[in-house]
Amino acid sequence: MSTTTLPPWPYPRWIAHRGAGKLAPENTLAAFRLGAQHGWRMFECDAKLSADGVLFLLHDATLERTSNGQGAAAGLTLGQLAQLDAGSWHSRAYAGEGLPTLEALARFCLANGYQLNVEIKPNPGQEEATGRAVGELLARIWPASATAPLLSSFKSAALAGARATAPQLPRALLVDQWAPADADLHSAQQLGCQAMVLNHALWDAPRVALVHGAGLRCLSYTVNDEWAAERLLDLGTDGIITDRVDLFSPAA
Repeated sequence: MSTTTLPPWPYPRWIAHRGAGKLAPENTLAAFRLGAQHGWRMFECDAKLSADGVLFLLHDATLERTSNGQGAAAGLTLGQLAQLDAGSWHSRAYAGEGLPTLEALARFCLANGYQLNVEIKPNPGQEEATGRAVGELLARIWPASATAPLLSSFKSAALAGARATAPQLPRALLVDQWAPADADLHSAQQLGCQAMVLNHALWDAPRVALVHGAGLRCLSYTVNDEWAAERLLDLGTDGIITDRVDLFSPAA
């Protein structure tokens, strides 16, 4: 059954990608501080498990692109990860910046009244376990009085894991290519999602109407051009994730 009445949506339209987009080393506390200095109040991050089961921030499965580490991130303990330099690759100003835990970022957001979109980005083979860990952590530390974090993932098993440990936290299915017969929408509904986060080029008026008609919100990644943002606003979508924290106004 579809509905034309959308449930309340407590999040701002604009979300800063990985903290401050390209202006600072992604997924570091320095990036989130810089995004906040630009006026942003909701942030997206990527979370995965260390070898000893601690959630930390990293997008890739491997360490080379955004740190001085080598190889698979899944093979290192938090203590080993903490020794890496996750800032020098970006610029000398951020040399020595570390890989934060998800708990550290969550507590930073809570202390400052910021909102958070956690993309569950599991190491290969750890989809459900990572989702369960994210749900358990955030359900434990996030007070009911604060706007709940939005949990998103490309991996259905990760969202199922999060639902198992934190059914009260809202979920969103990430989609890069729309599957035939609206299979992605059906998956999102089966997972009890409140939103779908699509590659921004996938949204058009019929698809927005379809997803809204099913009672889900429509979000987009990663929107870095004014023309693309204007198109999405005209379509009536609900959220825009962007690297361009210096271009767009989060108050718009």
